Amino acid sequence: MDRITHAFRQLWRFALLEARCCAFAVALVGGIAVSTLLPELPVARYDLLLGYGILLTVLAWRLGWDTGRDVAVIAVCHLIGLFFELVKVRMGSWSYPEDAATKVGGVPLYGGFLYAAVGSYVCRAWRLFDLRLTGYRPRIMAVLAAAVYLNFFSHHWLPDARWALAGLLLLATAGTWVRFRVGESDHRMPLALSFVLIGFFLWIAENAATYVGAWSYPDQLDGWRPVSVAKFGAWALLITVTFVLAYGRGSSPRRIPSVARRSSWSSIQTVWQESARGRSTQDSSPRRTRARAVVKRSP
Repeated sequence: MDRITHAFRQLWRFALLEARCCAFAVALVGGIAVSTLLPELPVARYDLLLGYGILLTVLAWRLGWDTGRDVAVIAVCHLIGLFFELVKVRMGSWSYPEDAATKVGGVPLYGGFLYAAVGSYVCRAWRLFDLRLTGYRPRIMAVLAAAVYLNFFSHHWLPDARWALAGLLLLATAGTWVRFRVGESDHRMPLALSFVLIGFFLWIAENAATYVGAWSYPDQLDGWRPVSVAKFGAWALLITVTFVLAYGRGSSPRRIPSVARRSSWSSIQTVWQESARGRSTQDSSPRRTRARAVVKRSP
């Protein structure tokens, strides 16, 4: 019974952490949904949503929900997503049918926030779940993520290499694990599985976004219909781009001091426990114990 109770508590904690990670995305899609209910205004809806996205970003930073490094990653995701939108809209993959003053090449500038929301999720998950990677190959992943991004453009003129890239990503992530913390417990999963799961939920979110009019695919212009399941695989691949960007932020030197503090505290606890159990020598005075702790603290 205790195990069942503990499992439910862990599931609840996990759900709460996920909700905090998704806060930016939920607020953004929620704002898009509410904007469809507004009466006619002198400001175009897409222009209004651009201001709303900027306000969300500034608010999250000021409240401490996103760090300065997070905001930098989110901004890069916005720019990369905006360029992606410009090419895709030009090729007719989808469209933004409404008029707006902040529309460039058929794409409203707020469109980049849809990718920024993904960046916000990954950055928050990195901190809130205390993500750690084992067996990760950063250089190979960076090259493959760049190839995935380019393939979404080049497949309009060249053979589509997404299946080949998916296979290479499976090879590159073989043996790579994501370790994450929920409460006091550590868990892990294969990195490739995390990409698949995130891709699935992004596909669900895309269905919600198109339903509230964030953008429209050609087959949705005469009425909404579910997004093709093929987009699920596309998102599972595209998330690697955001992950590689966030990895640079997550593995920055700022993470090292926190590890050092935990190691130092663990060393002091070990010395104290040994002393309490009588494992220390008879002449280990408090001064000697402190000295040992200092020595253990050194790398």
